[in-house]
Amino acid sequence: MRLTKFTDLALRSVMRLAVVRDGDDPLTTREVADAMGVPYTHAAKAVTRLQHLGVVEARRGRGGGLALTALGRRSSVGWLVRELEGKGEVVECEGDVPCPLRAACRLRGALRAAQEAFYATLDPLTVADLVASPTGPVLIALTDRPSA
Repeated sequence: MRLTKFTDLALRSVMRLAVVRDGDDPLTTREVADAMGVPYTHAAKAVTRLQHLGVVEARRGRGGGLALTALGRRSSVGWLVRELEGKGEVVECEGDVPCPLRAACRLRGALRAAQEAFYATLDPLTVADLVASPTGPVLIALTDRPSA
């Protein structure tokens, strides 16, 4: 199974936000985009989706920025990936040209089971697990700001 670039970016953004230290200014979407080496517009779309999921809070204006919510901190990675990837099938059997095997196919069920096993492997992991050392310090260094 392969994740979309959108899901990958959203997960990396959550990871970066998870290591913002208490007392630090919140990161902006632009800073997250720069740290991840992606266009601002892509990061903005990922942040918007994460906001809708209740994982990220975004505040505008002076003192604004992005913050991971309590839900975001304790979220299962499996849940996040399911939500970001959507409910689609691994293979398209009913498309413009329906598969002639769809009435008696065993592959579709096997692929669905494999997809669920993939998610089940991610279910016990939380965002906090993803940013444990040695990952956390690397994430912090991506957008370290000079001290004021």
